[in-house]
Amino acid sequence: MVVQNSEDIKKLKVIGQIVAECLDMMMKAARPGMSAWELDQLALEFFEKHGAKSAPVLTYNFPGQTCISVGREAAHGIPTKEKILKDGDLINIDVSAAKDGYFGDTGGSFYLGQGANPYAQLLKATREAREAALVEMTSGQSFRRMGLAIEKVADKYGLTIIENLGSHGVGSSLHESPEFIASFDNGEDKRKFQENMVVTIEPFLSTGAWAVDEEKDGWTLTTPEKYRTAQFEHTVVITKGAPLIMTSLGN
Repeated sequence: MVVQNSEDIKKLKVIGQIVAECLDMMMKAARPGMSAWELDQLALEFFEKHGAKSAPVLTYNFPGQTCISVGREAAHGIPTKEKILKDGDLINIDVSAAKDGYFGDTGGSFYLGQGANPYAQLLKATREAREAALVEMTSGQSFRRMGLAIEKVADKYGLTIIENLGSHGVGSSLHESPEFIASFDNGEDKRKFQENMVVTIEPFLSTGAWAVDEEKDGWTLTTPEKYRTAQFEHTVVITKGAPLIMTSLGN
């Protein structure tokens, strides 16, 4: 989507705030012993309260309101009743929704546990990678510079990047042009950010995996069991300066 006027910004902020608050609520509500389905039902209630609809359901008939990925699942995890959250889990929740024809997309990873967090550095680095990428997301800047910024953070922490997951256009639909913006320095990509372009920024950093595979359910994307992956995502509007973040709490 390319923003045309102030009404577009207003509507994007409304849905951006809804998904941001929903993600925050779900992360705080997660408890060991709770099923992913129970956690997902909280999103359904939240969407209904705010007049929004799940974007994965609207767009792809996804079997859940949100994507809840646990353990080796990196993305698009189905929130089933059989998926029971446990102490020590690394969890990712991806929340996207639509209201009044506008879409917002956000996500975040967290550790579910009371003891020392074995994934603290992975989570810190992934959040840092997102923030480093945001600095490069200005009008006229190449997509490659954004990817390079993520690469530098991953290298600093000795982590890898999931290269077959990337950012994308959003706004008037869940996935739209520009398609697949790599979280690494893709030398073949000559595209640049344009003012008023609406995109996500969502690096996936891993403890060793470079790619995800699709499971037999047709949705869940996983890495080998020995690896763990984290993601943090915002929906932003490109400007001549710093991008406008639609999915920050308190917008």
